[in-house]
Amino acid sequence: MSQSPIELKGSSFTLSVVHLHSSQPEVIHQALQEKVEQAPAFLKNAPVVINVASLTGEANWKDIQQAVASAGFRIVGISGCKDEAQKRALSRTGLPLLSEGRAQRIAAEPPVPVVPDNAPAKTRIVSTPVRSGQQIYARNSDLIVTNSVSAGAELIADGNIHIYGMMRGRALAGAAGDANCQIFCTQLGAELVSIAGQYWLSDQIPTDYLGQAARLSLLNNVLTIQPLN
Repeated sequence: MSQSPIELKGSSFTLSVVHLHSSQPEVIHQALQEKVEQAPAFLKNAPVVINVASLTGEANWKDIQQAVASAGFRIVGISGCKDEAQKRALSRTGLPLLSEGRAQRIAAEPPVPVVPDNAPAKTRIVSTPVRSGQQIYARNSDLIVTNSVSAGAELIADGNIHIYGMMRGRALAGAAGDANCQIFCTQLGAELVSIAGQYWLSDQIPTDYLGQAARLSLLNNVLTIQPLN
């Protein structure tokens, strides 16, 4: 018997979930554009799930879909539907309705102060555990975490990332596109690691390095890993 031309297998992917708290397309578009400007190497053309659990009443779902797409995101599904009427309205957009699992939202960040171009670079230091669902962004600087990072947490830095603890979440260094950035970790068990947009999911990280001290960098625009001595 000849082999089938396709094969269906179960798998898992790391996706960001955009939780909508407004049904105004122009407000959504502006907020998402600001997120993309913070970390363009990672967020531009990123696949996302849209969570609508906080929205009530009527909404123009086609316009909302267009607002998200025009900000540079690729919608893969909708989650958080509360009732059948909302499900029926959303189904007309042609997007699948999903049951939300471990994917985490793009967390709301407090306003970031304007940093002058000639200001000296500073390092953001986090000493407390980073919990699931938290997102920490180090703009124009390195990020140092001296504690554990839980699965579902996200670290983003325009510079390097250092984790002096167990790393089970996501680490995105060089978020503004700097390919010279690196990730340093004393106990690597990440869901995702990324440098300047080049990334590995957990099953792509060499198993010899899981739970070990490791250093990740780009070589000819390809992610590489070596022991952290």
